Amino acid sequence: MNVFASYSPFIQDHIYKSGWKMLRAVQNAAGETIFGSDDNVLLAASTASGKTEAAFFPILTLLDEKPSASVGVLYIAPLKALINDQFGRLNELCEEAAIPVYRWHGDVPQTQKRKLLKKPEGILQITPESLESLMINKHMEIPSLFCDLRFIVIDEIHSLLRGDRGMQTFCLIERLCKVAGCNPRRIGLSATIGDPEAAGAFLSAGSGRKTVIPRFDGGKEVWRLSMEHFYNTDPQADSADIPDEATEDEKATDTAPDKADPGLAYIFEHTRGKKCLIFTNSREECESVCQNLRQYCEIKREPDRFLIHHGNLSASYRESAEEEMKDDSSLMSVCATATLELGIDIGRLERAFHIDAPFTVSGFLQRLGRTGRRGDPSEMHFVMREDHPESRAMMPELIPWYLVQGTALVQLYIEERFVEPPKTDRLPFSLLYHQTMSTLASCGEMTPAELASKVLPLNCFRRITQDDFKILLRHLINIGHISRTENGGLIVGIAGERIVNNYKFYAVFQENIEYSVKADSVELGTIVKPPPAGEKIAIAGRVWAVDEVDHKKRIVYCTLVKGNIPAYFGDVAGDIHTRILERMRGVLNEEKSYPYLMRHATARLHEARETFKKAGMAQKPLIHLGGSMWALFPWLGSYAFLALERFLKIRCGSKLGLKGLSPSRPYFMQFTMKADPETFYKTVSEEAAKGIDPMELIYPKENPVFEKYDEFVPLELIRKGFALGILDIEGMKKRVSEWAEIVPSQS
Repeated sequence: MNVFASYSPFIQDHIYKSGWKMLRAVQNAAGETIFGSDDNVLLAASTASGKTEAAFFPILTLLDEKPSASVGVLYIAPLKALINDQFGRLNELCEEAAIPVYRWHGDVPQTQKRKLLKKPEGILQITPESLESLMINKHMEIPSLFCDLRFIVIDEIHSLLRGDRGMQTFCLIERLCKVAGCNPRRIGLSATIGDPEAAGAFLSAGSGRKTVIPRFDGGKEVWRLSMEHFYNTDPQADSADIPDEATEDEKATDTAPDKADPGLAYIFEHTRGKKCLIFTNSREECESVCQNLRQYCEIKREPDRFLIHHGNLSASYRESAEEEMKDDSSLMSVCATATLELGIDIGRLERAFHIDAPFTVSGFLQRLGRTGRRGDPSEMHFVMREDHPESRAMMPELIPWYLVQGTALVQLYIEERFVEPPKTDRLPFSLLYHQTMSTLASCGEMTPAELASKVLPLNCFRRITQDDFKILLRHLINIGHISRTENGGLIVGIAGERIVNNYKFYAVFQENIEYSVKADSVELGTIVKPPPAGEKIAIAGRVWAVDEVDHKKRIVYCTLVKGNIPAYFGDVAGDIHTRILERMRGVLNEEKSYPYLMRHATARLHEARETFKKAGMAQKPLIHLGGSMWALFPWLGSYAFLALERFLKIRCGSKLGLKGLSPSRPYFMQFTMKADPETFYKTVSEEAAKGIDPMELIYPKENPVFEKYDEFVPLELIRKGFALGILDIEGMKKRVSEWAEIVPSQS
């Protein structure tokens, strides 16, 4: 079909004004599918390929041809910043057609929200947490707001495929549609979908429609990629003189301003005169890197050219960094976490840097995709850092795990186009508590049967039984979160009201108890575990002296000082897929070179491969470290590794004389053992072959709290959810079964 001709005149005018000579492949494919069917649609295309316009051009055309009697399009995005960014673009597009665009999140004035409630129409942009708030606090308005809802657009859907927040989002979509009596089509947008069919099934669940995934030629991906390794102090892995043919990048490494941290010195030199993103895996490291880079500016007597952006900074700090980066004439660089991983427009970026390896292929692709917009190739430079191993370091510590992990991530995508699939097999009891309380708070008094009929049919609870739900309800009545009325109905109890009536209830992701940090009248952001007055804290890329801590109001008052100290914002866990660990083993086992590895990285990988080879790790996972000390390299992802750890302790420990098991998840575990390797392989494989009851792998009296509301869930359900929904026992058993074939002569 001629997609352009099918667009409304105001869309065609917008395309002419934008100077486009033709539609992109994704826009033609999306137009044909949205105009030509009544199905859900999953648009998977690279960053900056025009996915948003691909979805909205046909959606707005249909809305223009037949205006809706309520909000016509609900746009759900994981970040307020992404909503704010898209708000301007959509407003400009919709202005001529008089289709209003509204935002609904914590930073939006009440006047704008009241305007929407008074006359529901057009497009509503919202986060999952604000949609939860809307469902609870404006429950009676839901039918008038959404009775004629035509489309739900879910942006960055990949970020919602593997955790409670994604399941919460789809619970809310199902609940909203039932209350409003509407059946909108769902449109998912993402740059990084590994298993499109699984993601399409996730998108469609509970909608009664199938998902169409348009196929199109997205063009050839062109990357500029490099990966360099640095010891935190000299000498480096390749400490030979720099050859004449060394690249300018390699020469700059050895002429950096401060050799105390060669990795950061490398970043300092290679961001000069350019507009860059510097990604870290944690907020703490983000603060540390920004502090150090700003100190380099002082040492070199250069103007400060580094900004900072992460989730604990105040909205004003984050927004000022975003605005600065949007300016195409700016040559600032911003140190960031995943807050800038998603599709916020921060102008034309020249380079991205990544310190150490990300946890996922998806994260790597998202971060790489922030650069290379407006016709340039995507460009990323990995900087892998480690301390020199001590002279008596055990063999596992001689492997540069981040360097090997980063190489494996890149190779998996290049060779197989692998991206982590959706995680849909969990038992989300924490979310079950949350949606039960949310439903009661929204609807008021209900019988147990009515409550069950509203909650249990939600698709993400399909593995949860009625008996499980009865156990949860009895427990919630016992702890006062739910109360029985005189006529046998259920309502939110007094203890439950304290939870539900707090604005933090809307989010299902775990939050630390945070203190607001203020300098004079300026809010800098939030921290956890504030130190006493007189100590120092790090936030916003600078160091501050604590003047006073108001524990009642949770405010830290501070003054700017010079210095360099670590920051702390709470624990961050990485979920690494088994395919990544398996490819890491391949990286160490093969001889091939990778064109993106630079001089030090190539030398360091060569050393690691020699270590791997000498230890015989290609033939066997169990390595003797001397005496009764052993190291096991299972090459398993986070949750299969965790299952193996418990299996060895609980089922095999006494038979093998195995003690002192110390894991470095998910790379290796060390322990002392009396048995020989042959006995180890035989015992472990035989025990696994007998079968494993997942509940066996829970320690006595253990309360494995993982998610935000687990503390309100009965212990028996928490233990069940962990054993049957978190531990990857099948993945572990598959690996152990391979060990049965290891012949004694190789042990």
